[in-house]
Amino acid sequence: MSITGKRFAATVCVLLGFGVSQAFAQGGLTKPKQGQGGSVVKGSAGTGGSQGEKGLEHCDAPMAAMAVVEPQNEVLAALGRYHLSSPVSLIRLMIQQSNCFIVVERGVGMQNMMQERQLSEAGEARSGSNMGKGQMVAADFILTPNVVFSENNAGGVGGGIASGLFGHKVGAVAGGLKFKEAQTSMLVADSRSGVQVAAAEGSTKKADLGVGAGVFGGFGGAVGGGYGNTNEGKIIAAALLNNYNNIVLAVRADPALKRNVGSLKQEAAAGGAKKSAGGYNEGDVLVPKIANVKLYADASDTSKAVATLARGEELVVIGEAKDGYVNVQSSNASGWVKAVLVTKR
Repeated sequence: MSITGKRFAATVCVLLGFGVSQAFAQGGLTKPKQGQGGSVVKGSAGTGGSQGEKGLEHCDAPMAAMAVVEPQNEVLAALGRYHLSSPVSLIRLMIQQSNCFIVVERGVGMQNMMQERQLSEAGEARSGSNMGKGQMVAADFILTPNVVFSENNAGGVGGGIASGLFGHKVGAVAGGLKFKEAQTSMLVADSRSGVQVAAAEGSTKKADLGVGAGVFGGFGGAVGGGYGNTNEGKIIAAALLNNYNNIVLAVRADPALKRNVGSLKQEAAAGGAKKSAGGYNEGDVLVPKIANVKLYADASDTSKAVATLARGEELVVIGEAKDGYVNVQSSNASGWVKAVLVTKR
């Protein structure tokens, strides 16, 4: 590794939490049967529950909403040398399987979400699609993963039978590993204050690889990217799993870090049930597009008109939308106005 690479590793990987070797000594990582391939991270998760998770910390209810960001370009480039893609999908699967946090989309899918909102605002979406502002769950925490490799004089690590650091006699990785050492870390920051609230680090060294090999079998499949079908991917997946478990323990130990979120099923249902304010947020200032726009007592043009608005008269959004109407407050009355007849000032 170059001098620059060493400085990068020293800066980013804060040695907190337990290493992977410690996790095996304490039984923190699952030790499946040999010769069955796959990663320690596999299975599925949804609003009805999850399956296939092994070795993960679990929670009875989510503690907060969490977004996982992509590692820096240098990390992605290093992973690419071992035919590994971004670990974000793998980490998001772990988070959802554990039920300790609600996972919110802030990756590539976010671009598509914003595209749908732009189509709705342009009037291209089907009537009643209920797409607008004020419906997204805010991320309480931001998780940033990192992987740093030590490659100088690596030479790979061969197969065969080896005794690990703690006396675990396990089959070493068939075909060897292509790096000398891999350090993984996770940093968690509060999205409102920017304060780092938790950190965990783990490493797989040449001396640990005999132990690390013990977690590779027994679980078929993982979230692609080489983490379920390459030796390098499997050992990194095991290290990330250990990092995440320690993050859960750190947040769980501090009640002040718990946020007000519902279950995954509740939050998923709320996305469609909560009415968007016609593309407006509470507090937005609107004005009628034309003169003599009616302000109604309820969200219906058959209800009583409580005021007649002049063109350009300022209105403040005070509630959610309902049946194509926006709840607003004028200078002398409050009520409902048709969303298509007003615009943001």
